[in-house]
Amino acid sequence: MPATSGAKTHINARFEDKSIPPRAGAGLKAEHVDAILQDDYHIGFLEVHAENYMGDGGAPHRALNAIRQNFPLCVHGVGLSIGSEKALDKVHLDRLKKVVERYEPGLVSEHLAWSTHDNSYYNDLLPVPYDQPTLDRVCDHIDQVQEVLGRKILLENPSTYLQFDHSTMSETDFIAQIARRSGCGLLLDINNVFVSATNQHYRPLTYLSEFPLEKVEEIHLAGHATDTDDDGRPLLIDAHDRPVDDAVWKLYDIVIGQMGPVPTLIEWDNDVPDWPVLRREALRADEILERRAGNYMLGSRHAAVC
Repeated sequence: MPATSGAKTHINARFEDKSIPPRAGAGLKAEHVDAILQDDYHIGFLEVHAENYMGDGGAPHRALNAIRQNFPLCVHGVGLSIGSEKALDKVHLDRLKKVVERYEPGLVSEHLAWSTHDNSYYNDLLPVPYDQPTLDRVCDHIDQVQEVLGRKILLENPSTYLQFDHSTMSETDFIAQIARRSGCGLLLDINNVFVSATNQHYRPLTYLSEFPLEKVEEIHLAGHATDTDDDGRPLLIDAHDRPVDDAVWKLYDIVIGQMGPVPTLIEWDNDVPDWPVLRREALRADEILERRAGNYMLGSRHAAVC
């Protein structure tokens, strides 16, 4: 049935643009809706946090419907707590399903993290140990999500600030096993790689050389804040409150040169600037995607360690 607009939008609305092009996209903020719709630059796609649209109606849905009529959409969850020791929240999962059915996004993603304990919900996405019991639990949770949604989801690598002593495998091996067992795709957050590598003193390109790039269907880029730890060493915070760092852009160029163009999101969630600032970041990603489109390394998606 044809899509309707405004307050009359129904859950069964249908949209033409369902696939996500291998271009730059941006996280949608309410204050940018009018500027995006009026901009001569037609951004490749937009992404929303599912939890912001779990109500039945109101201004957020009217704005998102107007965006969805004109742009491909991704839905990014932040509250499923896939890494939690407790069972998934069925009410939350049902609400996510409703959002997905309502807006028919091209991609749906979540985090390799936990954010709930008993009846408490935390604002942070907390890390998990990389061991067999956690692997089994995460795969089981992803299986449940994919069965309820009736589609594949993408799992995002975390930003981390510590390592668990009882981890028995590397993060890249842990993520690769999840993808292989559950059939999920991967969302590679390159800023998270750089933040974690800096905080834990390993080379980001070493991590990328071990990451299953052949499973990556979306990339995230964001800015990070710089601090120091108690020993005076660099400590990076995944702040999403500033432009993408030059070091992250360089890693992105290497990854795209290896695996070819994939949808790439500019994340900016705090101290959100005017739309032209995000537009400029998206254009920079588009330039790399266009430049690399004809010369990436065919037949492999593993970044070379330099």
